[in-house]
Amino acid sequence: MKKQTKIKTWAFFMRLGNRMGCHQREDRSFFIGKWQFPICSRCTGILVGQIIAVILYLFRIKVPTILGLLFLAIMFLDWYIQYKKIKESTNIRRFITGTLAGIGQISIALNILIYIVSLFV
Repeated sequence: MKKQTKIKTWAFFMRLGNRMGCHQREDRSFFIGKWQFPICSRCTGILVGQIIAVILYLFRIKVPTILGLLFLAIMFLDWYIQYKKIKESTNIRRFITGTLAGIGQISIALNILIYIVSLFV
């Protein structure tokens, strides 16, 4: 692939990540070589977690709502500790807590959807 094409492709995904609401800070993003991920490490984790949650659902593995809420709380706690300047988070920790939160988001949404559908079936 030509360098100009790579730059255009990377720029497209960077704009897409920005439109999705990610701050895209360099110090909070992963890199492959010199190429920054189009979303930060926490958003990357959330996306990975959402994909994992869908795969779990396809394999009929149900994540209880309370566990989903706990996963979301863990990410919030990581953010809050950093926000209060108690301890700076790392990209790996942001990714892990984001992954848990992504699993929590989709699991809670699916549990609510399944409950609503069960009311009408």
